[in-house]
Amino acid sequence: MRISIIICAVVLLLHGCGSSPPAPIEDRRAKHQGATPAAYTVKAGDTLYGIAFTYGLDFRQLATINGIAAPYTIYPGQRLALRGQAKSQPSTSSRPPAATAPAPKPTVSQSSGTVKKPAPVTKPSSSRVTTGAPYTGGPVTTWRWPTNGRVSRGYSGSVHKGIDIAGSRGDSIVATAAGKVVYAGTGIAGFGELLIVKHNEHYLSAYGHNDRLLVSEGDTVASGQKIAEKGSSGTDTVKLHFEIRKDGKPIDPTRLLPRR
Repeated sequence: MRISIIICAVVLLLHGCGSSPPAPIEDRRAKHQGATPAAYTVKAGDTLYGIAFTYGLDFRQLATINGIAAPYTIYPGQRLALRGQAKSQPSTSSRPPAATAPAPKPTVSQSSGTVKKPAPVTKPSSSRVTTGAPYTGGPVTTWRWPTNGRVSRGYSGSVHKGIDIAGSRGDSIVATAAGKVVYAGTGIAGFGELLIVKHNEHYLSAYGHNDRLLVSEGDTVASGQKIAEKGSSGTDTVKLHFEIRKDGKPIDPTRLLPRR
């Protein structure tokens, strides 16, 4: 009798375990949702755009709250409010800019006594090839897919804020629309090598898990320009994590991208 009772209990326990649904797998970046801290201390490598992206804020809102005007310069150690009212007088920075190096002085030729001006410092020309419409900061009339490959994971709002596009390491990643690179680096957890492109005052696009970045912060890019190569940085499979955000909030990219 006792053995029968034990067997029944085991069967019921196994049945209960088997019928329970698996725990949901959540995006690790969801830790910021609904729990935005009151303030953030800027670290080396941070940008205002990157901080706003991390906490799902509109970069203009973050700048206004802290009284920071364009070009939105911030410094390590600076404390930024993430919530609250706007400051009355925006400022361009919280401390004076670093001193610039003096211009080289002209030299006098010993043979002729003439003054020789120093050769101008020129910026090396870029070897990047641009295609498509140039950046104007105006409305985006056409969005394009940032890379080839199947969508391995779709948009699901707060849990997955963009889409994942599978492929092979080294696949080309292009700008979905013309814009300006406002973040390039690895300082935002969960995205690996990340690029953020500002298209206008409302729209940003983000490209995560790259193997190699081909543009830098401050660069302007044309629609369709190659900006990175697909990889697996910050994750365990080769893919592009792609997001489009409007006024700081993620939206389903497939609503804007053309049908394949």
